[in-house]
Amino acid sequence: MGSLFVNRITPLAARPHIAGVHLFSCPVDDHAASMRRTMDYLAGLGLADLVATASWQETSGPVAGFRLTDAAAAQWTPDHDTTGLAEALDARYADRARNMEREVVLAMLAAPVPFRYPSHDEFESAVRIKLNIVQAACRTELAFDTEHAERPEDYWTYDEARGFTILPGKSLIEGLVKATQPRASGKLYSFSCYRATEYVTLLGIAQELARCNPELLAQLQRHWETRAIMSGLFHDVFLREYGSMEEPLPPRFYVPGDRLWFRNPDERSSNVEGFEGSWVFYLGRGMFNNFWKHEQPFSLTAKCVEIYHWRDGVHTDERGILRLDETRVEARVRATMADPAEVDRILKKMVRLREPRGVYVDGGCIDTTRECVRWVRPGTTDLVLPPL
Repeated sequence: MGSLFVNRITPLAARPHIAGVHLFSCPVDDHAASMRRTMDYLAGLGLADLVATASWQETSGPVAGFRLTDAAAAQWTPDHDTTGLAEALDARYADRARNMEREVVLAMLAAPVPFRYPSHDEFESAVRIKLNIVQAACRTELAFDTEHAERPEDYWTYDEARGFTILPGKSLIEGLVKATQPRASGKLYSFSCYRATEYVTLLGIAQELARCNPELLAQLQRHWETRAIMSGLFHDVFLREYGSMEEPLPPRFYVPGDRLWFRNPDERSSNVEGFEGSWVFYLGRGMFNNFWKHEQPFSLTAKCVEIYHWRDGVHTDERGILRLDETRVEARVRATMADPAEVDRILKKMVRLREPRGVYVDGGCIDTTRECVRWVRPGTTDLVLPPL
C-alpha cells in the first residue's frame, strides 16, 4: 500500500481533547460521499445531535472529523470514561436493539486518539467487526490450560511446525465457532487466554469478510489450511494498537470489541505461567468477558479484585514449580467483595496505569493501550497475510 493508507497518529498535544473518527481521502473512494454517508449513518442511529464535525486539509487530501461535542462528552463520557454509556443509552432510546452499536460508535467518537479510516465503508466494517467480536466473546467458554491445547478433530489438525490448521474443505468460520463456543460443540476445549483472543478476533474478522471481502476471506481460509498465524505475528497482521506508554489511554476508556490486557502487578504471582496478566475483550455495558465462565463476565471492579488476589493463591508444588490455587483466590475474592472498604482499598491500588515490563513498584493493572482490527475492505485493506 502507498503512503495514503498509513494510519497516521499525531502527538496528543496537537490533537483536540476528543479526537473521534477521521475519514481521510483515498483514490478509491469519493470522500464527499463518504462524509455524507457517515453523517446519515450517525443520524440513523439517533446520534446526530451529539456529534461535532470538522474538515481540514492534510498533505494527502481532505479529512473529515466526527467526534462528540464537548457537552455530550461531559455528559456521556466524563474524563473519557465509557463504562457508563450503556446505562445512558438505555435511558434515552426506546429501541434498545441497536444500543450496542450505538455504544461502539459513541465510544469511538469519544476517543482521545483518532480512529482513522479511508472510507465510510471501512468505518462501518470496523463497527461490525467489533459487534461480531462482542457477540463471539460473550459465547466463548474454554478450559484454561497453558501447557496443552485441543481443537475439534472434525475441523482441526495439529502439526508442531504449523500449529492448529483447519482441515481442507472445512469452513474456517465454523471451525472457529466450534472450537470456542460450547453451545456449538457441547465441549470445552483447552486454550490459553491469549490464544483464545486470537480465535475470537479471527472469527469477528472472517464474519465481516464473508460480507464485504470474500476474496480476502478465501485467502484467509487457504492460509489457515496451511499454517496458523499466532502470537506476535497475529498482532502485526491483524491488529492496530492505539495508545502507548508515553501517551497512555485514560484508564476507563474502552470500546466494545477491542482487545486489552490487564497486567498482574504482583511480581511473585506473575511468575506463575498464565498469570502474568489477563487478555480479554471489552463487551460494553461496563463488562469484560470471562473465557472460563462465559455467563459470569467481569466488571472492572471484579476483574481488578480477582487479579489482586492472585498473589494469595501462589504456592510451590512438589517439583518446585510455582502454581496458583484458584480455589484459594476465589475464596479471597468472595470475602473482599463483601467488604466495601476493602474493595475501595484494592481499587485505589489497581485502577492505576501499569508500570513498564520488569518493574513492580506501585503500578496498577490497567494497560496504556488497546487493540482493534485493521482495515478489511477491497481496495483499502491494510491486512496483508504473510507468504506461506
